[in-house]
Amino acid sequence: MSGTGTHRVSPGARAWRGFRTWRRSRPFWGGLLVLLGGTEILMTVWAPLGVVLHVGMQNFIGYLLPFVIILLGVLLILNPAQHVFYALIAMVCGLGTFLTSNMGGFLIGLLLTLVGGALGFAWAPISAEPTAPPGAEAPDDAAASGPATEGPPAAFPPLPGSGQSAAPVTQKPAPQ
Repeated sequence: MSGTGTHRVSPGARAWRGFRTWRRSRPFWGGLLVLLGGTEILMTVWAPLGVVLHVGMQNFIGYLLPFVIILLGVLLILNPAQHVFYALIAMVCGLGTFLTSNMGGFLIGLLLTLVGGALGFAWAPISAEPTAPPGAEAPDDAAASGPATEGPPAAFPPLPGSGQSAAPVTQKPAPQ
């Protein structure tokens, strides 16, 4: 039985590998830092401190911006397709908390939000096919297609509904 070559993986290891694969398919660390930054800012607004800044109608915007930042952190993790938009809005809201929510959670939550937003903005999905290193030979498909031509193509197809024919567009030589 020991020489059969089968290897059993524990359920905990299988779960960890599944989580790692899921985590790598999204801006997880950026979203987590944005989420932690928003939570820290919200906690400083709720804290019974004498140095709490209240702006506007019972500090409504001071509560609203941390909630929006927390929501954006969750969205960064769960919806990676819109990571650029969520990250930019999180950074703008994080900067807004400097004025509305105790200097952005006494600068700690502000910095967490900005770093997390930058990580979320810079994240790019991992491509499935590896890229060739610089100076490597071109694949056979590219070599078989012939030499690449420079400049615009000789003819453009007509736009739908434009009433133009599909005749090729030729350029007239410039007068000398």
